[in-house]
Amino acid sequence: MDPTGLAPRRAAHYLLGQVIEEGRLMSELIGAGALERLVPEDRARAQRLALDTLRTLERADRMLKPFLQRKPPLAVQNVLRLGTLEICTGTAAHGVVNACVEIVGRSKRTMKYRGLVNAVLRKIDAAKDGWDKLPVSVMPRWLRRPLTQAWGDKALQQIERAHFAGAPLDLTLNGPVPDGLPGEKLPSGSWRIRDGAQVSLLPGYKSGDWWVQDAAAALPVRLMAPQKGEKVVDLCAAPGGKTMQMAAAGADVTAVDVSEGRMARVRENLKRTGLTAKCVVSDAFAFEGEGFDAVLLDAPCSATGTIRRHPDLPYAKDGAEFAELIAQQGDMIDHALTMLKPGGRLVFCTCSLLPDEGEVQIDDALDRHPDLVVDRDALNVDGVDPDWITEEGGLRLRPDFWQERGGMDGFYMAVLRKPA
Repeated sequence: MDPTGLAPRRAAHYLLGQVIEEGRLMSELIGAGALERLVPEDRARAQRLALDTLRTLERADRMLKPFLQRKPPLAVQNVLRLGTLEICTGTAAHGVVNACVEIVGRSKRTMKYRGLVNAVLRKIDAAKDGWDKLPVSVMPRWLRRPLTQAWGDKALQQIERAHFAGAPLDLTLNGPVPDGLPGEKLPSGSWRIRDGAQVSLLPGYKSGDWWVQDAAAALPVRLMAPQKGEKVVDLCAAPGGKTMQMAAAGADVTAVDVSEGRMARVRENLKRTGLTAKCVVSDAFAFEGEGFDAVLLDAPCSATGTIRRHPDLPYAKDGAEFAELIAQQGDMIDHALTMLKPGGRLVFCTCSLLPDEGEVQIDDALDRHPDLVVDRDALNVDGVDPDWITEEGGLRLRPDFWQERGGMDGFYMAVLRKPA
């Protein structure tokens, strides 16, 4: 571990540049080993610093604006944003300033800005009491516009507050609560830890007593209610949370994912938890099966419901891929239905806040398949508020729900049944 904090700050600065300048997702960067050289504690700190800076980017820029006559190069701006976040959230200014000056001094492109960074961050330290008085960061216009149309401006402001607050750690338990595990049980059955924690050090991690899974992401399998011995398939399985839920219920599970690397994570998680599933690396459309009692389709989507956990999304994307994803989701629903036996059920879900990736998909599927039935009774599970149930019989979850408990990811889900 670097006692000066320079190594994790340099890594966080690198991550910011890749997201903001290159449009890359944090998940891609971490998966590609961007932080491999750091010890686990520094790796966790770098990732946390980058995510917190992205989450508060607009507020940091507001803090910096009075002290900058003109915007410096983006690499320098990102150092200032990083330093502003740390100073304004309680880190001692001396170490932050020294590290930020060191970061800009290591590049020929930015070394002439050392004096500027030093002076501006010292002014930020003197003005840091104003941080909490500034408005929360808002989503970019390309995303804010369709979400305002969907949910209204008042709801969107609440969603943005939830994004700014970040997300607690949610777990799905694989049996009794391990001794010494902090947190509380949610109405839906998930376990929530509100204070930050290093996952691998929590009681029950090594023994596989739980896995990380947002409370909203755990609900689709609860709606499916897989039974012991049922033949089920998880069509887009990685990282495996829903696969493990089905396996823990005693179902005969086939997990399908197109990525060998992502499927390796599913296998690792299954091994740690002592659960079993058949793992198949395949494109969902290339996978053919029939006679399944249930199919879970957590379809590729915009992931706009997970911004409180992944604040890089609005900066790494611009919405250009949405139309293609929406068309693909409809095709995947049609393909998944061919795998069901008569009377079988399809659980469709997306971690999206866009109705086109949720409510509209179910309306369109019912138009294409008039014999399908939406199973409204499946929604009668613990923790589901009747106000979340939509007109067509699905479940709409938003980050501003359960505010007093710390919120939840944005999700849509519905259960479709084939005729018996």
